[in-house]
This record gives sequence, C-alpha cells and structure tokens, in this order.
Amino acid sequence: MEAGALDSRARARPPFPIVDAEMSTPPADDITRILDEQALTPVYQPIVHLRSGEIFGYEGLIRGPEGSALHSPARLFDAAHRAGRLPELEWLCCRKVIDGYFRLALRPRLFVNVSPQTVASAAQQNRDLVQALGHRGNSRERIVVELTEHEQVRDVEYFRRAMASLRQHGFGVALDDLGEGFSSLRLWSEIRPDFVKIDMYFVQGVHADPLKFQFLKSLQQIAENCGSALVAEGIEGRADLTVLRDLGVSYGQGYLIARPAATPITMVDASLRGMLDQRAIAVFPEMSTLAGRASTARRLLLPVTPVAPESNNDEVFARFEAKPELAALPVVSEGAPRGLISRHRFIAGYARPYRKELYGRRPCTVLMDPSPVLVGTEMSLRELSELLIGVEARHLGEGFIITGHGRYAGMGSAQDLIREITRMQMEAARYANPLTLLPGNVPIDAHMERLLAAGQSFVAAYCDINHFKPFNDAYGYRRGDDMIKLAAAVLSRACDSSRDFLGHIGGDDFILLLQSDDWEARCQRAVDTFGAETAPHFDPEDLERGGVRGEDRQGNAIVFPLASLAVGVVRADASEFHSHLEVSAAAAEAKKHAKRLGGNVVFVERRKPA
Repeated sequence: MEAGALDSRARARPPFPIVDAEMSTPPADDITRILDEQALTPVYQPIVHLRSGEIFGYEGLIRGPEGSALHSPARLFDAAHRAGRLPELEWLCCRKVIDGYFRLALRPRLFVNVSPQTVASAAQQNRDLVQALGHRGNSRERIVVELTEHEQVRDVEYFRRAMASLRQHGFGVALDDLGEGFSSLRLWSEIRPDFVKIDMYFVQGVHADPLKFQFLKSLQQIAENCGSALVAEGIEGRADLTVLRDLGVSYGQGYLIARPAATPITMVDASLRGMLDQRAIAVFPEMSTLAGRASTARRLLLPVTPVAPESNNDEVFARFEAKPELAALPVVSEGAPRGLISRHRFIAGYARPYRKELYGRRPCTVLMDPSPVLVGTEMSLRELSELLIGVEARHLGEGFIITGHGRYAGMGSAQDLIREITRMQMEAARYANPLTLLPGNVPIDAHMERLLAAGQSFVAAYCDINHFKPFNDAYGYRRGDDMIKLAAAVLSRACDSSRDFLGHIGGDDFILLLQSDDWEARCQRAVDTFGAETAPHFDPEDLERGGVRGEDRQGNAIVFPLASLAVGVVRADASEFHSHLEVSAAAAEAKKHAKRLGGNVVFVERRKPA
C-alpha cells in the first residue's frame, strides 16, 4: 500500500477508543485497523551477560495502540488469531522491531519473536525470509529469531522446518519459554538452537526453592554439553540473579535489569554491574565448580559486538574511544571471523601524523590482523593454556576470538583465563586431599552422580594398601605418607586422564572411576607396578624376612606381610545403580574380597548386584 494512501486513511478515521482492556472485548475490526495502519510500537528489553554485566542483546517486543483494548500483546495476538491474520501480524511486528533497531543504531544482537508455523509456512511458499523479516544491510548474524510457541502450534515438525530455513539464511535461532507449554527437552535435543530461553516460572524465587535450583542446574549442564546458551527470563530479585550468575547461566533479562522501553538503556546500572562482576559465591552446598561447571572456553566468553569488514577506520576509532576497556575489536562477516584489530596498535598508528586523514575513510581490514587466535567454545581451559603458551606475546594482551560451530561467538582474554584457572584450582584445593592433592569425597561423589545421570557405564575400582597400619607403626607417619603418595602416583599413571578419574577417599584408600575400554589391564598394571616399586620403602632386613615386625590386637609379637595393593572392582551400569552410595557400597564389598586374597591383586565382582 502506498504510504500517502495509508496516511490519508489514518487521518480520516477517528482514534482508537480508550477502553478498559481487562473488562471489555475489543471491537472485531480493531485488528484490521491496526494492520492496515501499522499502528504498532516496538519496545526493547536488554539481555545482559550475567558475568560481565555487558548488554549482549535486546528482545524486540510490540505494543498495540496506547490505551486501546489491544495495547496488550496477549490480547493483540489473540485477536489476530481469531481473525485469521496471525502470520500477517507477526511479519509486521518483525519489520517494526527491526526498523526500530536500525533507527536507534543499536549494535548488540536483536531477538525477534516469530511462531515456527509462520516461518515454516513462508519457507514452504518460497517466500523470501530475509525480506519478510524486514532485514537490511549485512548484519544477519546480529538477528536471532525466537521460535515462540503459540497455543495453536502443537506440531514439532513446524519447529524443524523453521529451524532449517532460518539456519539456511544465516540467522541465529532461540527456543523460547522452555518449561512452559509444548516446548520440551526433546525439542531442544532435536533442533539444537543457539539460545534457549527459560520461562520465568523457574527463575523467580529460585534462591529459596531447591527444586527450581536443581532444575536450572540440570538445564545449565545440558546447555554446556549441547552448545546452547541459556537466557533466563523474568529476573526481578537480586537473590535470584545471584543464583543464576553462580550457576553459570550465560544471559538474563527482567525488570531488575530494565523494563522494555521504546528507547532502551545502553548500559546496565553500575551497582548491578558490580554485583555481576563479583566472584561466584556458593548459594547452595551443591554449587561447586567441580560438581556443575564445564572448564571450557565457553566460561571465558565475553560479548563484544564486532565490526564489519566494510566499516571504516574512523568508526573503529569511535568504538575504541567510547569503550576504553576494549582491548581489541573482532572483524566479522556473515558470522565468520575475518580478523582482529588491536586497540594498542591501532591507536598508536592512528596518532601518527596524517594517518587519520590517509586511513580514516578506508575499510578497517587494512589495519586488522588477519590471523588472530581462534578458539572453539568447547576447547578445555587446559588445552587453551597450552595453546597460548606457544603464541606471540601480543596475543596475550589483545585476547582471542571464541567461535561456536565456526561462527563468531565472542571474545576471550588471557586475564580471564588466568582468573578462571586460579578459581578452579582454589575450589579444587578446597575438596582435595591435602597429602596427595587428589580430589576428595565431594568431587568423587559428584563425578559418580554425573556418570549415572548421563546413563554412562563405568568401572569403580576401590584400592586399599594391605597391612598399611603395621608399616606405619614400624616406620613412622613420614614414611607412611611416602607409601600413600607412591600408591597415588602408581594409580595416576594407570589412568587415561581424558577418560578416567582418580580420587583419594582418605588414609590409604583410593577409588578409580574408569571409562577406558582396557580398564582391567590398567588395574592389573597398577598392582604390578606398586609391587615392583615398594622395595625401596622397606628396610633390607624386612625385605629379606618378607614382613614387618609388629604386634597384633592382643599384644603378641608377629610378622606382618609386606604392604601390597588390593583392588576391588565393580562394573557400574546406570540401569542397575541409582546413586553414588550404591556404587560405593558395592565397590567396598569387592575390595573386601580382594584383601582376603592377599598380595598385589585385582578382584573383579562379576556377579550382578542384588
């Protein structure tokens, strides 16, 4: 429709009647007038990175005419559905939201809501999805489409088709309102969205509700494993925000941060930023890093809005001037990283005579580093540390680009890496055995629970030093500690660090949680090695005698056999064991059988658990 015709018709009609939206039914032709006159107002609510406090994006929302019966989005979309014009309204809302986003010159990502049925139908009709969304320019990677479920959409096939179409066009995808309506974990598993938005029911009051806490903790672990980022909706209390931050939830939005507004905030309140930047404090006893957080580069991800290759150097200079904390700016085209612009080198070069005049209007690619350090979100922090040791020193100051599935995800810094590793070491030390520094009971139990929850079969090998007390009594605690450390070293060498877990229960008791296929050979190698390496720990006369002099419980002088390693093994299948307590009890029973056999021996319990 011509703009002039639309304007004249709008002037000819009376304004929308002001009504009590809760008490009256809107007139049947109101939705028609709204669509014809495009009488919609976009508003934007910030989505914040819960570790840095930076604004990561905005959710674009819509409002009907002020004071009318259809001002509320719920009533507006309900009226459109009843009139059979829901897809038309959705596309109009998208165009309004995206137009406003570019008009306001907002740089972070924009989240727009569309039902999967509408997107899938457009693809089926060969409609240009980019044009339908009202997209403009070369910034497709900045648009995230939230597949929003309406009451009328019940078919998972719509989600699959919508996802495929959006991916094909280069848009990001979010699954909206997980935990409410038809959306489910199965749907999440099948369509693998970039973002998953958690319904406010599970967010509000989580600080005082252990069940909600456990639900969110599980979702965060799933998100880390499948490459999605969680967005918590409806944050209204500081206590809830603290829990979400400590759980490692990536992003959040809600009235505590900011209400939707036609002109949204561009920076979060300083007190809130300060709270988000604090070191995580455990709110519930279950919240330890060892129990619930993945030590990957995803933990370091900071949202930095990239520049496009065609952006000129004056624009880059303005970005650096506006944000003194920026060490570097990534250059990204259609979601793919192209290079990195170092703040220090850029400003140093720009300050030289005539550089601004010569290069100011030229593309920023002429001054970028085309070979920055690229890191995948799932790279372990250990691998990342080893990678950074081998790069040029300048990369440590500039930072590195983090990618997910080859697409730009954000930036990371060496300083944050050091801070995260230090935090992990401190928390590991909190639960470690002080003699061997191996994980203690808390991480042992947590690891077993993770394996069982994932349905992962594994082997639990309970290891104990036979006749350790007589050895300790005869030689003293110092040499007793050396014997324990020898056992720890031997068992550690028998493990595959990428698949197997070694914990120190206490005293001379250890446990191996093995996922290696050759677990039996590893256990046998451990006892053989222990037997071969214990000789230097005994006095020559005890070696010649084949035992250590001591007293039994009745005070009688006897010779105890030399210390040896007994290993009792039980195969733990998630279908047979339901908690770490059951596995521990079964492994302890197997260890008793091993000790009865005597010597350096491995006993495998091959009977099924009762």
